[in-house]
Amino acid sequence: MYNNKISIIGTGYVGLVGGVCLAEFGNNIINVDIDEDKIAMLNRGEIPIYEPGLKDVYERNLADGRIRFTTDIESAIKESEVVFISVGTPPAEDGSADLQFVLDVASSIGKYMDDYKVVVDKSTVPIGTGRKVAAVIEEELAKRGKEYEFDVVSNPEFLREGKAVQDFTHPDRVVIGTESEKARQILRDVYRALYINNTPFVFTNLETAEMIKYASNAFLATKISFINELSALCEAVNANVQTVAEAMGMDGRISSKFLHAGPGYGGSCFPKDTSAIARIAEGKGVELKVISAGIAANEAQKLRMVDKIEGRLGDLKGKKIGILGLSFKPETDDMRESPALTIIPELIKAGALISAYDPQGIEEAVWRLKDYEKDITYCNNEYEVMKKSDALVLITEWNQFRRLDLSKVKELLKQPIFFDLRNVYEKEELERYGLEYIGVGVPASRAGAVNKAFDEVAADKE
Repeated sequence: MYNNKISIIGTGYVGLVGGVCLAEFGNNIINVDIDEDKIAMLNRGEIPIYEPGLKDVYERNLADGRIRFTTDIESAIKESEVVFISVGTPPAEDGSADLQFVLDVASSIGKYMDDYKVVVDKSTVPIGTGRKVAAVIEEELAKRGKEYEFDVVSNPEFLREGKAVQDFTHPDRVVIGTESEKARQILRDVYRALYINNTPFVFTNLETAEMIKYASNAFLATKISFINELSALCEAVNANVQTVAEAMGMDGRISSKFLHAGPGYGGSCFPKDTSAIARIAEGKGVELKVISAGIAANEAQKLRMVDKIEGRLGDLKGKKIGILGLSFKPETDDMRESPALTIIPELIKAGALISAYDPQGIEEAVWRLKDYEKDITYCNNEYEVMKKSDALVLITEWNQFRRLDLSKVKELLKQPIFFDLRNVYEKEELERYGLEYIGVGVPASRAGAVNKAFDEVAADKE
């Protein structure tokens, strides 16, 4: 049994969710960050990210004294037997993961540790990072003339933004990579709340644990790219990709998850991790053709959405386009690698004016799209976006966009053209309200059919 104190270095997405949820499991958590403003915010009861369910768990454990926040990394390391490294690993210019922050933390651990420690890599790191972390700690101990024992563990996270609290507290599996039985037992104690509930635990070596994380994300990203490429063929042959995916998903070998055509994947994980594993393989002389093709297909899908819009509207110069959704997925304010960051600039370059709304993503969009600010109007709600727009484009499937007042949509739009890039709606439903429907991988509306359907609805109302 460890001393029930855990330091988590980093209060970003993974570090904060991990710290709060481990506190919920009954552990005493010290969350550390160098950002003084963020630590002050957290200590006064405010959280810097939007994640459903996180605030309630955070407030409960802060009030109960199971979690505290500090910038004092030295005291945190000395107090804790278990130290989680949960800092960012942003992509370098060549697509590989930048380990600067991870290795900086490893250096601090070596400088300040004064007893046995279990050092846990929670950040997503390239295969071989655990050995590098151990080497850095050994180097710092040698400088001090100390020989304290420690173990390095790889414990990758598998959190979905928007569902992170649920994923942490009810995971599909917990992966623990280490050759030390002592470290294994300590991690079992850390995750005792899960272990006693028969959550599957995978115990393996460092490198295999690191590979599991990359392999999982690369497979899911490739699955998305596959169905997105298939959506283009479906459009060409008058097939419906949704029905194709539904039938495919009934096969137990395939499953229906991540078989939803759309504008391409984004976020903090899939783009970064697929690029990183491709670079790792390249460095080892291994060519990952399937994953590399998936990366290229994803970027092409985003641009294909622009072609789809231009193909229907023609010359975009001076045309106003309404955008629903900016974040890369619903239930998060995260815009990293969001399809919107490709689609909106390309539309503006073609001469379009943009009105946009997102329930949580506008603040981030303002700085990420600052180079195009004169051509973008950020709106207060979804209906304001539609006013006098030549078309409406749904990019992110927030729940409030799933039940739009279609009569109002038709009334507000200058041209009744609806690009549903998430296939949220049925074509026939929109046609009944006089809206032309254009989805992804599904047969598009015919203008004549739309007008006839709308006339019938209008006649019924009379």
